[in-house]
Amino acid sequence: MSPKVPIAVFDLDGTLVNGQSGSLISIYLLKHGVVDLPRALRLAWWGARYKLHLPQRQDEPREVILSALNRSMPNDIRQLMRDFHDEVIVPRYRPEALPEIWQRKQEGNVTLLASATFLEVAERAAEYLGMDGYVATEMEQDDTGAYTGLVEGEVTEGKEKLNAVVRWADEHIGAGSWYISHAYGDHISDVSLLAIARYPHAVCPSYLMKFAATARKWAILNWGTSS
Repeated sequence: MSPKVPIAVFDLDGTLVNGQSGSLISIYLLKHGVVDLPRALRLAWWGARYKLHLPQRQDEPREVILSALNRSMPNDIRQLMRDFHDEVIVPRYRPEALPEIWQRKQEGNVTLLASATFLEVAERAAEYLGMDGYVATEMEQDDTGAYTGLVEGEVTEGKEKLNAVVRWADEHIGAGSWYISHAYGDHISDVSLLAIARYPHAVCPSYLMKFAATARKWAILNWGTSS
């Protein structure tokens, strides 16, 4: 029997990146005249609730942004998301991020980015970081290819992030042929993913995540920031 393939799974926001792409993209779109001030303030309020672990609906920030983007052509939106990554996200990658990904690859791991951010942002991030794949939140498109302003399926967050990783691995590696060797996350919503990893890592964890990681004796990594 062939040995199972190890996968190293990395969260993006707050883990590889210093900051949350949802809040950062609202500022970016506001500066570019795509999102108006009321929408930007609504997104900022959602981000504050997220950081404080207060009740919030995961679809909300994506739908707010998509309601502003649905007037644009799909190719324009994709390019806007890629530009956002290159201009805003790249300077915020933690200095330990690339060496950690490279180390896992050198050990023979398949590297996978798993994020609640927009699929187009995750696609560009995985490309930039040299990762083998990505799973993220998809934007719904109608029969003409135009974005509807809704999220396709579920936001890649919490247990759905783990489900998305399983679907990706089963499709690209084969069901029963892989296992999660390393998993990296910062937020309490990442617990279900880290819990099944052989080596879980809480990176710059939120207070709830730090509590959970300490109780489970997971590694806590206090990475710095390049910004």
